[in-house]
Amino acid sequence: MKLVLASSNAGKLAELRGLLGDGFELHVQSEFGVADAAETGLSFVENAILKARHAARATGMPALGDDSGLCVDALHGAPGLYSARYAGAHGNDEANIDKLLHELDGVDDARRGARFACVLALVRDAHDPQPLLAEGTWHGRILRERRGDNGFGYDPVFFSPAHGCSAAELPATIKRRDSHRGLALAKLRALLLA
Repeated sequence: MKLVLASSNAGKLAELRGLLGDGFELHVQSEFGVADAAETGLSFVENAILKARHAARATGMPALGDDSGLCVDALHGAPGLYSARYAGAHGNDEANIDKLLHELDGVDDARRGARFACVLALVRDAHDPQPLLAEGTWHGRILRERRGDNGFGYDPVFFSPAHGCSAAELPATIKRRDSHRGLALAKLRALLLA
């Protein structure tokens, strides 16, 4: 099955390609000259569907929309929907982490709980009345400083208690399997193969 990923994020593409496995051919929308959709939804679900419909409309192919973010308890769920542009510019990982650590300065470890959330939406075409939806959540806490060199986004400051290290210290194969995106994709793959 040939799919277009409604994103230009190379990190997401690598993770999703590794998880989809045989039988699926995934391409980023930028390969077809498609710009990012406006993320005007009020939830991860709405934005994932908006992105998928936008890519499907522009390419005429089935499309996979992914909306995900980091939700921090002490910040009432922020950065949430605005995770990629938390510090202003879209996709500036270092600035986003700097802002997050600044916002949590002085917050004790017991109140630094956080979760990565991911919603995947697959539409067969732009007018698909019943998108396939799959969600995944990865619980952890925010570290006080960066640790590790793997991954992208907030991975260096997201501590996974189940693994005893930051997401950026995990081998890619473990992260793909156990992350919010990995869990959501496993559910989506099961729906597609059912």
